[in-house]
Amino acid sequence: MPRFFYDTEFIEDGATIDLVSIGVVAEDGREFYRVSTGFDANKAGKWVREHVLNQLPPLSSPLWVSRSRLRDELLEFLTSGGKGPVELWGWMGCYDHVVLCQLWGAMPALPRALPRYTRDVRQLWEDRGSPPLPPVPEGAHDALVDARHCRDRYLAIKAAQPAAEGAPEPRVDSSK
Repeated sequence: MPRFFYDTEFIEDGATIDLVSIGVVAEDGREFYRVSTGFDANKAGKWVREHVLNQLPPLSSPLWVSRSRLRDELLEFLTSGGKGPVELWGWMGCYDHVVLCQLWGAMPALPRALPRYTRDVRQLWEDRGSPPLPPVPEGAHDALVDARHCRDRYLAIKAAQPAAEGAPEPRVDSSK
């Protein structure tokens, strides 16, 4: 089962969650990063302006794409391995999952190849006794930096303590 660690940056106002960027790190080391051309930066709050928008690549970068192109490229990235169902992991990833699903519209429109939920590294950390985690890296709140950090946290949790009896053992090849 291909495993992916991801993070999104978004603007939200309590009613709408609007994708800014998404970063994904595959278990095999491949990476995906895109910025949506479909968000309205004028709706960003002070925190998003200070911590997210100022880290985005220049508007001239090919990483800025339409939501439809982002959606298509992301699906290709997530399914190109073709080895069973996709497994998604995020750090407190409930909002991330909603943003991801909204790329296709309503939840029923999500492609069959993608799971209807994101597994939570934060919850795994608590379940495993809250072992020490890697420090927050430089560039936090950049979606790709945060996706890498999510993977690194996962690997630290795996290395610190084996799964409880009956719990699924995390699978990541840490040599990559």
